[in-house]
Amino acid sequence: MSDETTPAASQPTRSPRRGMCAAVLCLEAITLGLSTPVMISIDKVDTGTALTIGLGLTLACLLLAGMLRREWAYALGWLIQVAAIALGLLVPLMFFLGALFALLWGTADFLGRKIERERAAAYAAYDNSQS
Repeated sequence: MSDETTPAASQPTRSPRRGMCAAVLCLEAITLGLSTPVMISIDKVDTGTALTIGLGLTLACLLLAGMLRREWAYALGWLIQVAAIALGLLVPLMFFLGALFALLWGTADFLGRKIERERAAAYAAYDNSQS
């Protein structure tokens, strides 16, 4: 047995779940930010309300993307998805876009967990074979 380490073992492991979910939140932030002028000009929502909701959700997405190192942040991500769908009450197109982003969020969360489980199993099998 040698003291060599595998290249994968010497580098910090990046979470695929965190990366994919952060990407979804960043893209969703762009969509929610762009919904603000739509609320004001097309759907005639009060300017203060539109800015508070649209930019508030945008900021929440961006902040949450940075907090995904914590498990509780994923639950808050689901709340953002519910809020994006509920934005459809003001901008009907957001029912569709909110549902689309909720589907993307759920897929990123599910596949990220699956990849992390399989990666852990592969590392455990490799470690057992080296013993």
